[in-house]
Amino acid sequence: MNNITIAIDGFSSTGKSTLAKQLAKHLGYVYVDTGAMYRAVTYFAMQNHLVGEDFLNKEGLIQKLAEIKLHFQFNPELGFAEMYLNNINVELQIRTIEVSRLVSKIAEISEVRAKLVEQQQAMGKNKGIVMDGRDIGTVVFPDAELKLFMTASAHTRAKRRFDELVDKGQNVSYDEVLQNVEERDYIDTHREDSPLVKAHDAIEIDNSTLTKKEQFDLVVELIHKFFA
Repeated sequence: MNNITIAIDGFSSTGKSTLAKQLAKHLGYVYVDTGAMYRAVTYFAMQNHLVGEDFLNKEGLIQKLAEIKLHFQFNPELGFAEMYLNNINVELQIRTIEVSRLVSKIAEISEVRAKLVEQQQAMGKNKGIVMDGRDIGTVVFPDAELKLFMTASAHTRAKRRFDELVDKGQNVSYDEVLQNVEERDYIDTHREDSPLVKAHDAIEIDNSTLTKKEQFDLVVELIHKFFA
């Protein structure tokens, strides 16, 4: 099979990153978590007092975009690449509920999206890549050979996210996580620039009742069916 581009889009906490990592490892492809890139910019904005629950200094962030350097670095102990912001590993910091509350605000900014989309397209120019996010199949790689759109009920996704945060030792409530999931869904699907939509040629997978293995096996079967 020739190297292809696999674009995985969908709502928050649908297991996009987990599936993408599994596929990249299985195929020997590069994996890129675009959500981590937006989270890193959000974390930068928080550290520089440019965004909060009730404020956003959009122009201030735009002026500082040139100061933001992002790269992924593979961690052999974990088996995946971690996010670095200005040469500092911020993988743990960007996964907090505080960042989750604010990331959709940052992702709405056209100048931020343009900067990151340019980087993402450069990463995938040689194919052999699995990339997940909100606009991969519609904006970043509209010509991707395989496009998947992941969905699940809000309650299912909130439970998954809640369990993940608790496992990491974070003090959160289920209701707080559910509210965040629903708010992010609304912002992601209603923003003017590159809203979350299913590409016309994407295969939709509702994984509300699927295990990680069942989902992985289903997608591998799709890959071999269409591209073997």
